[in-house]
Formats: sequence, structure tokens, C-alpha cells
Amino acid sequence: MLDPRSLGLYVLTSSGYVPGRGHLDVGLAAIQGGATAIQLRAPTLGDADLLPIATELADRCREARVLFLVNDRVEVAIASGADGAHVGQDDDPAAARDVLGPERVLGVSVLAPEEAETAAAAGADYLGVTIWATPTKPEAVPVDLGGLRSIVRATRLPVVGIGGIHIGNVHDVLAAGASGVAVVSAVGAAPDPVEATARFAALVHAFDPSDHPDVR
Repeated sequence: MLDPRSLGLYVLTSSGYVPGRGHLDVGLAAIQGGATAIQLRAPTLGDADLLPIATELADRCREARVLFLVNDRVEVAIASGADGAHVGQDDDPAAARDVLGPERVLGVSVLAPEEAETAAAAGADYLGVTIWATPTKPEAVPVDLGGLRSIVRATRLPVVGIGGIHIGNVHDVLAAGASGVAVVSAVGAAPDPVEATARFAALVHAFDPSDHPDVR
């Protein structure tokens, strides 16, 4: 069973925010800064270009005991030795689970409590929920903190909040019941991505659920 603590600070890789800084650079900086999970998300790269990056990050994450996932490309996740994959609302989570097998981690993006139930039945290990609108993924539908709470209450799976998350609202997301926060540009576009990751990691570590009695 997936340890929810491994989702505490979840960094998605990016490229293009800072000249010369690519997916591998962001992933390595996130490891150094204390991320607990890293997702390689590179929709513009073909599998042949993605695989060596995924393999390098899988090796480095394994050494650092950081959860490593590949976005959408289930076959690349397997070939690279990743811990698993994350798929979106338009994908078939049951098909992804069939390819991944029972041992690897499967994350699924959801919008509503009923989608959470469907994802769980298909074999998801955790759920991703877009909280606020974000230019990083403009097609994602935000559900706000109220929607996040509804999904958290509808499932036993750990939930990761993503979208519009910054230093000032990390504890709001965790207080709404999320097991972790996921960030993209807050690390990938930061002047110092290692320092940015460390700041987020410190906030996640400092969160005390006992200060928020409504957190399940």
C-alpha cells in the first residue's frame, strides 16, 4: 500500500521556464531540495527522448528514496524502472493498471467524488485534484478547496492537490484533507529550484493535523 507521506511534496518537472533548465535539471533539483515525489511530465517529448530522462530520474529517485512517476506514458514508466505512472481524466485507469501490473503505483486525476470512486475501483493508489486555475495546465478544471474536501471525504485513497499552489496556501490545501501538494512552476521557474523545493518541503513538514480538527 502506498504511504501517503510519500506524496507530501510532489514536484512535476517542467522545461522552458528558465533557459537551459530542462526536465532532468528540475527533477534533480527537486530531489536535492527534499521533494518526496517527482513526476516526469513532458507532453511535447516523444518516447525515445523521454526514456533516457525517465531512466536517469528513476535511478536518482531510487537512490534518494523519492517516489518517481511518469505522466501518461505507462510504457515509458515500466521501461525506465519508475515506481509508477499518473494518468488523466481522459485516460482509462483500468487499462493503465493492467499494463503497470499490481506492484507499481497508479495515480489518477479526478474532478468529483464519483470519479474518485471509479478511479479507486480501477486500481488507483492515489488521486490528483486541480484546486485552482493554473496557466501550467489551462485545460484542467479547478474545483477549489470545497471540491477538494468533497473528494477527500468520498475516498480512502490519498489525495494530492495541484494547481495554483504557492508558499502562502500550502497549509490551506493540507487542512482541506490533502495528503500532499503538487507544484510545477513554483519550482521549475524559481531562481533557485533547490531552495524553492526546500521551502515547500519545510512547510509540508511543519503542518500539524492536530491544529485542524476537520482534517480526516
